[in-house]
Amino acid sequence: MSLELLGYAGAVLMGISLGIFGGGGSTLTVPILVYLFHQDPVTATGLSLFLVGATSAAGLFAHHRQGNIEWRTAAVFGAASLISVFATRRWLLPALPDPLFHLGGIVVGKGVFILGLFAVMMVFSARRMIRRDPGADSAAAVRPHATLRLVLNGIGVGLLTGILGAGGGFLIVPALVLLAGMDVKRAVGTSLFIITANSFIGFLGDTQVHLADHAGLLLPFLALAVAGIIAGSRASKRLQSARLRPAFGWFLAAMGAFIIVRELWTLMG
Repeated sequence: MSLELLGYAGAVLMGISLGIFGGGGSTLTVPILVYLFHQDPVTATGLSLFLVGATSAAGLFAHHRQGNIEWRTAAVFGAASLISVFATRRWLLPALPDPLFHLGGIVVGKGVFILGLFAVMMVFSARRMIRRDPGADSAAAVRPHATLRLVLNGIGVGLLTGILGAGGGFLIVPALVLLAGMDVKRAVGTSLFIITANSFIGFLGDTQVHLADHAGLLLPFLALAVAGIIAGSRASKRLQSARLRPAFGWFLAAMGAFIIVRELWTLMG
């Protein structure tokens, strides 16, 4: 029971993270579902798509009122990622074998691979957000709507969203900041729109998860997460964009490191 209470507390934290950072929802949700609610990683990624999508949708209104959504960029990035995430979830993920491969005497299953890839991408994105590279930011600002780059990144985010069960905020926000030249607050609002669309399309493409089987977990989790995102969205109005970027990066780095250590311990144990 204590693990479940900790998991529901994590649901509130997940919502707050989405409201403030525009990402980190699946970063928290997948580990919570796996480690605290004992869901297998593949099921956890499917449930995460639904939970993060519904929570992000609840937070869209506040960010829209604050003028934090850049609709043109959201449409370009989102269209590319939607096609990619649906195809990945519908056809690619079910086709992956389990276990995937053997590394020496270690069996690497689909679940461990998904969580490992999830963590590596988190750490990579964290490094880009923490590192202050004025040259990269100014180059992005010269072409704030570099359509081709946004489309290619949208496809990549959709692929990873489908595999990892992540709304993609931990990749979308850095992409919008570094490639589209947005400030972090506008990137957060725009990210929530893309996350909502990606998550629901990814879930619709999922053939392995049925909501009715998990209603007892999903309903309280979602209610707490929505309360969290409303609180986070309100708090974001008082935070400076310059401080949000490195804070988001360190948050990702800490979560990524935890998952890497946890999965390595499991493999070696």
